[in-house]
Amino acid sequence: MSTLAILSLLFATAAIFGLVSARWLRLPITVGTMLLMVLVSSALILAATRDPGIHRWAAALMQQIDFEKLILHGMLPLLLFAGASLLDLDQLANEGFIVSLLSIAGTTFSFLLVSLLMHLLSGGRLPWMQCFIFGALISPTDPIAVLEMLRRTGIPRRIQAQLAGESLFNDGIGAVLFITMLAIARGNAPTPWYIGGLLIAQAGGAVLLGIGAAFVTSLLMRLLDSYKIDILFTIALAFGGYVLAGLLHLSAPLEAVVAGIALRAFNRRLPETCIAHEQIDRFWEVIDEIQNSVLFVLLGLEAMAVALDSVAIRSGISAIISVNIVRLGVVALLLAIARIYRPERRSSLFVLTWGGLRGGLSIALALSVPEAFGRSWIVGATYLVVVFSIVIQGGSMDWILRTRKSRKLAA
Repeated sequence: MSTLAILSLLFATAAIFGLVSARWLRLPITVGTMLLMVLVSSALILAATRDPGIHRWAAALMQQIDFEKLILHGMLPLLLFAGASLLDLDQLANEGFIVSLLSIAGTTFSFLLVSLLMHLLSGGRLPWMQCFIFGALISPTDPIAVLEMLRRTGIPRRIQAQLAGESLFNDGIGAVLFITMLAIARGNAPTPWYIGGLLIAQAGGAVLLGIGAAFVTSLLMRLLDSYKIDILFTIALAFGGYVLAGLLHLSAPLEAVVAGIALRAFNRRLPETCIAHEQIDRFWEVIDEIQNSVLFVLLGLEAMAVALDSVAIRSGISAIISVNIVRLGVVALLLAIARIYRPERRSSLFVLTWGGLRGGLSIALALSVPEAFGRSWIVGATYLVVVFSIVIQGGSMDWILRTRKSRKLAA
């Protein structure tokens, strides 16, 4: 199947499933799309037991899609840039202390505790190193899934800023932890000083690059009053900064986030006659929605490529339990610390815990794990966590929040 044919299939599937989700299932489009894709993929897997030709067709299709490259080096720059550029900067600044706690300390604590629980719940059958690799890739909340969920729920703006800010910034921490665990697994045992230096270099360099690239882009956008040229400059910034960060061995996802926030900060006070704010925001909202729909189709298709054997299923169940228990404990601890230093800042333990979704970024990292380091069970467990996260957690958020609001009004 040609690349054009694959793209046509992805967009057509996303459109049809989006229609079914909104029109008949009454589900959020991305949640419904993911659910329908999982059901269709499961049906194809069952049908393949009777007709091997279906399995050969599915396997051939999956071999033509490099999920790791497509997500990490194709869709992610635009998704992260769009999410960051549409943030409420005033609320983000007000919630900076909590966002810092959740994204830095929260990710680190989650990584350690999830790794520990995975080893314990497996009865010691899963090696420590493989558990650490899994803990590193599953601990950061996924900005793509989280930001999509926030747009369709009535979460207060301050909590939106906390959850969105955490999910956009913690992937840099998770990426460094993941790279470090792979380095240790390969026999390279970096010292704590090396790890700290790597984190500072990759994160700090990415921040500086994102701010610098956004500043230059903002200056260029002011030279001409044309929303078409403005949009082209933002696309160039989203892709160009991400690629340049990768070439400089910096955190490319963090650079995309910082560039989106910085560009909005530089342009926000300029008049409409200078910068086409409304047209730019509409463009990135559309791009974000389209890519999210296609991404969830891809995640559903991934079911046909994931080997869900008994080990992967047991590991996936353990991972779902571990990830959610750890998320609850870590968020509760960090919010208690935040209230000591900032008692005037309020948050929601439930929303931050249940809203800490995992998505395509975790799957892309799992697919990059070498086979010798437990790739088969790690990919299967990651997929099950992502399906539970998006379908169950993300899909139930609307209903739970409405129920809680109704109870408060009735009280």
